[in-house]
Amino acid sequence: MASPEPDTRIGGRPIPVVRSDARYMRHVRRTHHLYHSIINRVANRYGVDPALVKAIIMAESGYNPRAVSDRGARGLMQIMPQTARSLGVADSFDPEHNITAGVRYFRQLMDTVADDPALALAAYNAGPEKVRRYNGIPPYRATRRYIKNVMAYYLCYRNISRQESYEADQG
Repeated sequence: MASPEPDTRIGGRPIPVVRSDARYMRHVRRTHHLYHSIINRVANRYGVDPALVKAIIMAESGYNPRAVSDRGARGLMQIMPQTARSLGVADSFDPEHNITAGVRYFRQLMDTVADDPALALAAYNAGPEKVRRYNGIPPYRATRRYIKNVMAYYLCYRNISRQESYEADQG
């Protein structure tokens, strides 16, 4: 039996990826199982694809739980301090708390943009007010690059998960 075809859609829409090259796959293979149980549990609780959560973490922090951005975002999912406070997070560097807050916040963003992952990613990156102001993805090069990177990682994480499931089913 042939292995499953790579899936290039999310929520029924084509993934806006230019390419999925060896660079992305190398990072995905290195990080695929990090924080796996936390990510799966939290993602399933909030109805977010675990592969998308992994892709966001890779794009945000490269899986560094101690990461701090120039703007002060912290941890795996790069939660801003004010967002962490509003979500009741005491320690943004704790992987469990950070992933829970990040996924919960991403779910809130998805709910405000009719489950459009590209718009939710734009809001996660540039802020929901920018998505509202531009009535869509803001025209910022960094935000557009962020969405493409997350989606490229998502495609890799999702397909590697499908491949592992397929191989497990084959025994």
